[in-house]
Amino acid sequence: MGEKIIVIGAGIGGLSAAADLAARGCEVIVLEKADAPGGKIRTVEVDGAHIDAGPTLFTMRWVFDELFTSAGDCFAEHVTLKNAEIIARHAWSADERLDLFADMTRSVEAIGAFAGAAEARRYGAFCAESQRIYATLEKDFIRAQRPSPAGLVGRAGLSGLGDLAGIHPFATMWSRLGAYFHDPRLRQLFGRYATYCGSSPFLAPATLMLIAHVERDGVFLVEGGMHALARAVSALAVRRGAEFRYGAEARRILLRNGCAAGVVLSTGETIEASAVIVNADVAALASGLFGAEAAVAATPAPRAQRSLSAVTWMMNAPAAGFPLVRHNVFFSIDYAAEFDALFRRGRTPFQPTVYVCAQDRDDCGAGPGGEGNLPERLLILINAPATGDSDPFDAAEIDQCRRRVFALLNQCGLEIGHSANSTATATPRDFDRLFPATGGALYGRASHGWMASFQRPGSRSKIPGLYLAGGSAHPGPGVPMAALSGRLAAQSLIADRLSTRPFRRAVTPGATLTR
Repeated sequence: MGEKIIVIGAGIGGLSAAADLAARGCEVIVLEKADAPGGKIRTVEVDGAHIDAGPTLFTMRWVFDELFTSAGDCFAEHVTLKNAEIIARHAWSADERLDLFADMTRSVEAIGAFAGAAEARRYGAFCAESQRIYATLEKDFIRAQRPSPAGLVGRAGLSGLGDLAGIHPFATMWSRLGAYFHDPRLRQLFGRYATYCGSSPFLAPATLMLIAHVERDGVFLVEGGMHALARAVSALAVRRGAEFRYGAEARRILLRNGCAAGVVLSTGETIEASAVIVNADVAALASGLFGAEAAVAATPAPRAQRSLSAVTWMMNAPAAGFPLVRHNVFFSIDYAAEFDALFRRGRTPFQPTVYVCAQDRDDCGAGPGGEGNLPERLLILINAPATGDSDPFDAAEIDQCRRRVFALLNQCGLEIGHSANSTATATPRDFDRLFPATGGALYGRASHGWMASFQRPGSRSKIPGLYLAGGSAHPGPGVPMAALSGRLAAQSLIADRLSTRPFRRAVTPGATLTR
């Protein structure tokens, strides 16, 4: 195309957009204030070990296969993946454990042994519904440019209305799970998928059950950690001609005649461009962090509609007792109270559910220290309210939170040795500093209510030539979804530029003059 395009932010959405546009012949400049690509896909060094401190789960591989193929490359030649046989190990106490497997037959057997044959049969029916939801929404929602309820119904047609009704869009996830699981532990386990979008299962729509199908379709372990994925996509963009400028903070988006026309950096340098893609939380744009003129490009979500934040501990420490695999979940006793604290009272739960990613382990569960003698890389995470811009999250509060978290892990049999030198902590206040104007919300707007997914902005903003990418834009949060948002932004930009580009006069057969 020969156009100069600026991409603000080297998160996975911005990286995907840059790769697509560079492959189409655009002059692409990616501006990133950090010193490395990835955005939320970040690492933290603790006691000499580099620990994935953001997303740890890789699914929907097809998104990246398609991205690399469209750029004339092969994803498998640049990123090494291993299929995870165990999706996750779940625990409620030292004696209550349940593994979910990529092989549905093994999961059925495990659930039968854990909760009885009737629950195992109902799990099969649940899998069928989650697959049906995904099949109904993949083309006309996930891949579509900012879908609407009316548009979704229109595309489905009369023959497809039954499919739309069959995914129960107006039911909550929690109520729909009750139709399948009578054991409250299983309802709790599958309700946790709502938190993948930073939401509550008691308020999120039942359509989020599609995440269960996404995981069964393939959970992968990335060799070198998740940051290897970000590096691979940035390298793809560079091979296609994109330029990356790290340590370059975009301070203001330039407008000319009401259209995006470039960016002013914090150093005062001005870079002009034909269009700009913002790969940042929509809240940052709407709050004026890229200039007052550009703030009208997006509508901010009310504070009450923010998604979840987190408190995380990145540790390089020995772990023993509980047989950890890569992904482990330790559930709280009272799920309703946990989400009431998070979303109604805006407080960190007294008894939170705890996620532990043991990054040196695979399905076999063998750690580097055998029986916990040597340190291993751990990410420990609990959900927290997105109040990082109002709650101080001081040392006393975090220490109290840590004590409750490790008490739960101990009750389930997991003993972790740690010291100040082997631990780094992040709170909603830290995430608000990393991702300004969000309060630490990690997923944009919460997916609460049947309309929530339609309220995320699409790739086209209210300002011509200014486009949106990232987890706060359609189709939503998560690594593959953010990558899709970048590709949708690139597609919108290309379509808009081609539709307004002047063409030479040409004569077609039959002597018809066209433009």
